[in-house]
Amino acid sequence: MEDLPLIEGGGHTGRSWLSTIWTLLWTVFLPTTVILSTAVTAFILTLPDRYDPQQEDTLVKEDDKKTKSGATNDASVTVLVLGDIGRSPRMQYHVASIAAHRGRVSLIGYLESELLPEIRGNPFVTVIPLAPPPEALRNANKILFPIIAPLKVLWQVATVWHACGYRTKATKWMLVQNPPSIPTLAIAQAMCFVRHTRLIIDWHNFGYTILALKLGDKHPLVRISEMYERYVARAADAHFSVTNAMARVLKQRFGVQATPLHDRPADQFQPLNQTQRSKFLHRCPETAHHAKHLDHGSYKLLVSSTSWTADEDFSILLDALVAYSATVSMATHHAYPKILAIITGKGPLKEYYLSKISTLTKEKKLANVKIATAWLSIEDYASLLASADLGVSLHTSSSGVDLPMKVVDMFGTGLPVVGWSRFEAWKELVREGVNGFGFSSADGLETLLEELFGKKGARTLAAIRRGALEECGRRWEDEWFPVAGKLLGLKKEDYEKHVAEPEAGPVRVDLPTLASGHDQKTANITEPYQNSSAYSNSQAPMSTGRESTVASDSAGNVDRASHDAIPDYTRDAIHAGLTTTTIDNTATGVQGEEVQHTFLGKNNPVLQGLV
Repeated sequence: MEDLPLIEGGGHTGRSWLSTIWTLLWTVFLPTTVILSTAVTAFILTLPDRYDPQQEDTLVKEDDKKTKSGATNDASVTVLVLGDIGRSPRMQYHVASIAAHRGRVSLIGYLESELLPEIRGNPFVTVIPLAPPPEALRNANKILFPIIAPLKVLWQVATVWHACGYRTKATKWMLVQNPPSIPTLAIAQAMCFVRHTRLIIDWHNFGYTILALKLGDKHPLVRISEMYERYVARAADAHFSVTNAMARVLKQRFGVQATPLHDRPADQFQPLNQTQRSKFLHRCPETAHHAKHLDHGSYKLLVSSTSWTADEDFSILLDALVAYSATVSMATHHAYPKILAIITGKGPLKEYYLSKISTLTKEKKLANVKIATAWLSIEDYASLLASADLGVSLHTSSSGVDLPMKVVDMFGTGLPVVGWSRFEAWKELVREGVNGFGFSSADGLETLLEELFGKKGARTLAAIRRGALEECGRRWEDEWFPVAGKLLGLKKEDYEKHVAEPEAGPVRVDLPTLASGHDQKTANITEPYQNSSAYSNSQAPMSTGRESTVASDSAGNVDRASHDAIPDYTRDAIHAGLTTTTIDNTATGVQGEEVQHTFLGKNNPVLQGLV
């Protein structure tokens, strides 16, 4: 009998625990479930519109009436570049080709550099700029990378999802550049599933091999990245690769069938005759001071384009130039010419190497070599390549199966190339002794410079130039249409009509993310600004154009006060390759309405002083 109270007490304790658990479920689990259910319901209800072929036909007819272009293709493509569009020439070529065949294109990416003229002035192209990550998320510190990288990815997920789903109309196709693969491929896959869009991945390289350059091959994040890339790739409807070797790797390791779509030079990369070359050398700021020597042959013009990243070891070129300069100093009777080396491009390691160049110059180790850096318009870059004596590629290939597009551009102008050749795909592009030569060390490059620029190397240099000129015959359109054009359902006759009767119309650029704090809508541009001038500073003489509201003197020096009066979204539009002379509503501050901007005449350098 004495044990009964204990049993009763135990039963009371059991009921107390049940009551506590029930209360916990009621107060925590149920509200959480309701919140999650509401969030999921809201997400589903606000999902982007799906692609509708019937609606596509209606849009084609509406665009036909607006542009009066006789559009006949119902192909529509969203092109996604999680990077600077202006520094992604292959993706720009895709866009230009689709538009030339009268397909509608929504181009999404960062606007940090000038776009191709074919895109800026094309009525079939709408540019949707992405907001760049905050400055705090652009830290390149290796120690902070595991912390910053996830935060940056979350930012990119939000901005890309919003741009792809809510700032663009649903399209039949989505073409995505890879790398970067994180988070681009996952977002593209999810968006295509939601919008009933077909996904195409354009493989330029592998994201995990580039990540390995930063973290090492055995780093856990590199292995996770490889598994992610392999898994997500299988969800795509089609794949393009830049080389045959890459297509083979994709089939063997990723289990996907890719069609090789080799890079070929675009139409703006053309050879120059001697008169055109001399004229360009005399007006280009980077070459003007040495133009007479270049014409005479006492200097040779060497050009290298670099992204100043870890997969291009620029120290190889510096070491070779130092050794070449010493050779010139020891040679007699002017056996070797001096070198003017022009390095084009932007990238994270640029300042580091500029400091090294400055040190070498002060130490007089580059007494017979002049090095200059430049960032040129596409037209001037093409002219620089066509005016050079030799091109240099330092691309080392993180995967071994990609190729540098810069070499293709060089061949387009008839410029022979020497390049780093210790990777598998090199032979797909350069034929040894026919259109160029390969090297595998700084000593090897210096030896090639001596052999090609020395008096005995004139015949060899002329021979590989002839080989490079032979590469001019097959252009981007010749390579692109049989592969991409047919897949997208485009028609060859539309391109032929476009070439015969080029389109003229406004380019639409969605401006809200170009400058935060402005509700500026789409800007309709009446005429594309062709930045074909070689001038790169504000002291260049002004050319004739419409009167600008930006004050400048006769030398083209910009009045900074008038510059500061320009709204941020207009300056950012100039950064995007758009230029304006009339600043609407500046004084009143009226925003949020469609604004018509008018362009200056061609070759006017005033705008270069604005940015």
